[in-house]
Amino acid sequence: MDIEALALRSIWFAHLPAPLRAALLHAGRVARLDAGQRVFGEGDAETGVLLVLEGALRIEASVGAERDVLLNLAPAGAAFGQSRRGGGGPRLVTARAASAATVLLIPDAALQRIAEVHPALWRAVSELVYGQLDTIVHLAAQLLALGPRGRIAARLLTFAAGGEVALSQSDLAEMCGLSRKATNAHLAALERAGAIARGYGRIAIIDAGALRRLAA
Repeated sequence: MDIEALALRSIWFAHLPAPLRAALLHAGRVARLDAGQRVFGEGDAETGVLLVLEGALRIEASVGAERDVLLNLAPAGAAFGQSRRGGGGPRLVTARAASAATVLLIPDAALQRIAEVHPALWRAVSELVYGQLDTIVHLAAQLLALGPRGRIAARLLTFAAGGEVALSQSDLAEMCGLSRKATNAHLAALERAGAIARGYGRIAIIDAGALRRLAA
Protein backbone atom coordinates (compact mmCIF):
# COMPACT_ATOMS: atom_id res chain seq x y z
CA MET A 1 0.00 0.00 0.00
CA ASP A 2 1.42 3.40 -1.03
CA ILE A 3 0.42 5.52 1.97
CA GLU A 4 1.69 8.76 0.46
CA ALA A 5 -0.27 8.27 -2.77
CA LEU A 6 -3.44 7.57 -0.79
CA ALA A 7 -2.84 10.56 1.49
CA LEU A 8 -2.41 12.84 -1.53
CA ARG A 9 -6.07 12.20 -2.41
CA SER A 10 -6.78 14.66 0.40
CA ILE A 11 -6.89 18.20 -0.99
CA TRP A 12 -5.84 19.57 2.40
CA PHE A 13 -2.81 17.29 2.61
CA ALA A 14 -1.82 17.71 -1.05
CA HIS A 15 -1.61 21.51 -0.67
CA LEU A 16 0.91 21.31 2.18
CA PRO A 17 4.64 21.88 1.48
CA ALA A 18 6.45 18.62 0.70
CA PRO A 19 8.68 18.70 3.83
CA LEU A 20 5.60 19.14 6.04
CA ARG A 21 3.79 16.30 4.27
CA ALA A 22 6.81 14.06 4.84
CA ALA A 23 6.90 14.93 8.54
CA LEU A 24 3.20 14.14 8.96
CA LEU A 25 3.55 10.82 7.16
CA HIS A 26 6.53 9.89 9.33
CA ALA A 27 4.65 10.75 12.55
CA GLY A 28 1.35 9.21 11.52
CA ARG A 29 0.04 5.77 12.41
CA VAL A 30 -1.86 3.69 9.86
CA ALA A 31 -4.91 1.89 11.28
CA ARG A 32 -7.05 -0.63 9.44
CA LEU A 33 -10.62 -0.74 10.68
CA ASP A 34 -13.47 -3.21 10.45
CA ALA A 35 -16.99 -2.00 9.70
CA GLY A 36 -18.40 -0.32 12.80
CA GLN A 37 -15.05 -0.02 14.56
CA ARG A 38 -14.60 3.28 16.38
CA VAL A 39 -11.63 5.51 15.64
CA PHE A 40 -12.33 7.98 18.42
CA GLY A 41 -15.31 9.08 20.47
CA GLU A 42 -17.02 12.32 21.36
CA GLY A 43 -15.41 13.67 24.51
CA ASP A 44 -12.08 11.89 24.04
CA ALA A 45 -9.25 13.98 25.44
CA GLU A 46 -6.75 12.85 22.79
CA THR A 47 -7.09 14.97 19.65
CA GLY A 48 -5.17 15.27 16.40
CA VAL A 49 -5.64 15.01 12.64
CA LEU A 50 -6.95 12.07 10.65
CA LEU A 51 -6.78 11.26 6.92
CA VAL A 52 -9.17 8.71 5.42
CA LEU A 53 -7.02 6.63 3.07
CA GLU A 54 -9.57 3.97 2.06
CA GLY A 55 -13.23 3.34 2.78
CA ALA A 56 -15.37 5.86 4.66
CA LEU A 57 -16.07 6.96 8.22
CA ARG A 58 -19.37 7.80 9.87
CA ILE A 59 -19.24 11.12 11.72
CA GLU A 60 -21.74 11.00 14.58
CA ALA A 61 -22.84 13.23 17.46
CA SER A 62 -24.78 12.33 20.57
CA VAL A 63 -28.36 13.40 21.22
CA GLY A 64 -29.07 12.74 24.86
CA ALA A 65 -27.28 10.02 26.76
CA GLU A 66 -27.97 6.97 24.59
CA ARG A 67 -28.46 8.06 21.00
CA ASP A 68 -25.97 9.01 18.28
CA VAL A 69 -27.04 10.59 15.00
CA LEU A 70 -25.19 10.52 11.69
CA LEU A 71 -24.00 14.01 10.77
CA ASN A 72 -21.87 13.22 7.76
CA LEU A 73 -19.79 10.61 5.97
CA ALA A 74 -16.05 11.13 5.45
CA PRO A 75 -14.96 9.28 2.27
CA ALA A 76 -11.46 8.40 1.13
CA GLY A 77 -9.56 11.65 0.71
CA ALA A 78 -11.23 13.38 3.63
CA ALA A 79 -9.14 15.06 6.33
CA PHE A 80 -10.47 16.29 9.65
CA GLY A 81 -9.56 16.79 13.27
CA GLN A 82 -8.50 19.42 15.78
CA SER A 83 -5.79 20.36 18.27
CA ARG A 84 -6.00 21.30 21.93
CA ARG A 85 -3.21 23.84 21.41
CA GLY A 86 -4.38 27.36 22.15
CA GLY A 87 -7.46 26.39 24.13
CA GLY A 88 -9.10 23.69 22.05
CA GLY A 89 -11.13 21.04 23.83
CA PRO A 90 -11.86 17.31 23.54
CA ARG A 91 -13.29 15.57 20.47
CA LEU A 92 -16.64 16.98 19.40
CA VAL A 93 -17.82 13.96 17.40
CA THR A 94 -17.49 10.20 17.18
CA ALA A 95 -15.86 8.66 14.10
CA ARG A 96 -16.38 5.00 13.21
CA ALA A 97 -15.82 2.97 10.06
CA ALA A 98 -18.85 2.79 7.76
CA SER A 99 -17.25 -0.26 6.13
CA ALA A 100 -13.72 -1.66 6.11
CA ALA A 101 -11.47 1.41 6.12
CA THR A 102 -7.87 2.53 6.44
CA VAL A 103 -6.91 5.79 8.14
CA LEU A 104 -3.77 7.73 8.99
CA LEU A 105 -3.82 9.10 12.56
CA ILE A 106 -1.53 11.97 13.61
CA PRO A 107 -1.93 12.67 17.35
CA ASP A 108 -1.86 16.13 18.87
CA ALA A 109 1.50 15.51 20.57
CA ALA A 110 3.05 14.72 17.18
CA LEU A 111 1.53 17.85 15.67
CA GLN A 112 3.20 19.96 18.35
CA ARG A 113 6.59 18.34 17.72
CA ILE A 114 6.26 18.81 13.96
CA ALA A 115 5.22 22.46 14.37
CA GLU A 116 8.49 23.22 16.18
CA VAL A 117 10.24 22.55 12.86
CA HIS A 118 7.36 23.48 10.53
CA PRO A 119 5.42 26.35 12.20
CA ALA A 120 3.19 26.64 9.11
CA LEU A 121 1.45 23.51 10.38
CA TRP A 122 -0.71 25.51 12.79
CA ARG A 123 -2.07 27.64 9.96
CA ALA A 124 -2.87 24.44 8.04
CA VAL A 125 -4.66 22.94 11.06
CA SER A 126 -6.60 26.19 11.53
CA GLU A 127 -7.70 26.03 7.88
CA LEU A 128 -8.75 22.42 8.36
CA VAL A 129 -10.87 23.29 11.40
CA TYR A 130 -12.40 26.25 9.53
CA GLY A 131 -13.33 23.94 6.66
CA GLN A 132 -15.12 21.62 9.08
CA LEU A 133 -17.01 24.55 10.58
CA ASP A 134 -17.99 25.76 7.10
CA THR A 135 -19.38 22.30 6.29
CA ILE A 136 -21.45 22.12 9.48
CA VAL A 137 -22.84 25.65 8.99
CA HIS A 138 -24.00 24.82 5.46
CA LEU A 139 -25.51 21.52 6.58
CA ALA A 140 -27.45 23.36 9.28
CA ALA A 141 -28.61 25.93 6.73
CA GLN A 142 -29.87 23.17 4.44
CA LEU A 143 -31.86 21.57 7.25
CA LEU A 144 -33.46 24.92 8.12
CA ALA A 145 -34.09 26.32 4.65
CA LEU A 146 -34.80 23.37 2.36
CA GLY A 147 -37.76 21.06 2.16
CA PRO A 148 -37.27 17.30 2.38
CA ARG A 149 -36.64 16.77 -1.33
CA GLY A 150 -34.26 19.71 -1.46
CA ARG A 151 -32.26 18.30 1.46
CA ILE A 152 -32.03 14.94 -0.28
CA ALA A 153 -30.91 16.60 -3.52
CA ALA A 154 -28.25 18.62 -1.69
CA ARG A 155 -26.85 15.53 0.00
CA LEU A 156 -26.79 13.55 -3.23
CA LEU A 157 -24.81 16.32 -4.90
CA THR A 158 -22.38 16.45 -1.96
CA PHE A 159 -21.54 12.76 -2.22
CA ALA A 160 -21.67 12.41 -6.01
CA ALA A 161 -18.37 11.12 -7.37
CA GLY A 162 -18.08 10.13 -11.00
CA GLY A 163 -21.82 10.52 -11.42
CA GLU A 164 -22.64 8.04 -8.66
CA VAL A 165 -23.37 8.17 -4.92
CA ALA A 166 -22.20 5.21 -2.82
CA LEU A 167 -24.67 5.76 -0.01
CA SER A 168 -27.34 3.61 1.61
CA GLN A 169 -30.87 4.98 1.71
CA SER A 170 -30.95 4.60 5.50
CA ASP A 171 -27.81 6.75 5.89
CA LEU A 172 -29.23 9.31 3.48
CA ALA A 173 -32.47 9.43 5.47
CA GLU A 174 -30.65 9.92 8.77
CA MET A 175 -28.47 12.74 7.44
CA CYS A 176 -31.53 14.51 6.04
CA GLY A 177 -33.55 14.18 9.25
CA LEU A 178 -36.18 12.04 7.54
CA SER A 179 -37.66 8.60 7.97
CA ARG A 180 -36.48 5.90 5.60
CA LYS A 181 -40.03 5.57 4.24
CA ALA A 182 -40.26 9.27 3.41
CA THR A 183 -36.76 9.23 1.88
CA ASN A 184 -37.67 6.28 -0.34
CA ALA A 185 -40.77 8.11 -1.53
CA HIS A 186 -38.76 11.21 -2.49
CA LEU A 187 -36.10 9.11 -4.20
CA ALA A 188 -38.79 7.32 -6.17
CA ALA A 189 -40.16 10.70 -7.31
CA LEU A 190 -36.69 11.84 -8.34
CA GLU A 191 -36.23 8.61 -10.26
CA ARG A 192 -39.54 9.02 -12.08
CA ALA A 193 -38.48 12.57 -13.00
CA GLY A 194 -35.26 11.21 -14.53
CA ALA A 195 -32.93 12.89 -12.04
CA ILE A 196 -31.50 9.69 -10.53
CA ALA A 197 -31.43 5.92 -10.94
CA ARG A 198 -31.33 3.71 -7.87
CA GLY A 199 -29.24 0.57 -7.42
CA TYR A 200 -28.20 -1.59 -4.50
CA GLY A 201 -26.27 0.69 -2.12
CA ARG A 202 -25.73 3.21 -4.90
CA ILE A 203 -27.60 6.02 -6.61
CA ALA A 204 -26.62 7.19 -10.11
CA ILE A 205 -26.95 10.91 -10.84
CA ILE A 206 -28.69 11.30 -14.20
CA ASP A 207 -29.64 15.00 -14.15
CA ALA A 208 -27.44 16.96 -11.76
CA GLY A 209 -29.01 20.23 -12.93
CA ALA A 210 -32.42 19.12 -11.65
CA LEU A 211 -30.90 18.29 -8.27
CA ARG A 212 -29.13 21.66 -8.12
CA ARG A 213 -32.40 23.46 -8.76
CA LEU A 214 -34.05 21.58 -5.89
CA ALA A 215 -31.12 22.34 -3.59
CA ALA A 216 -30.94 26.04 -4.52
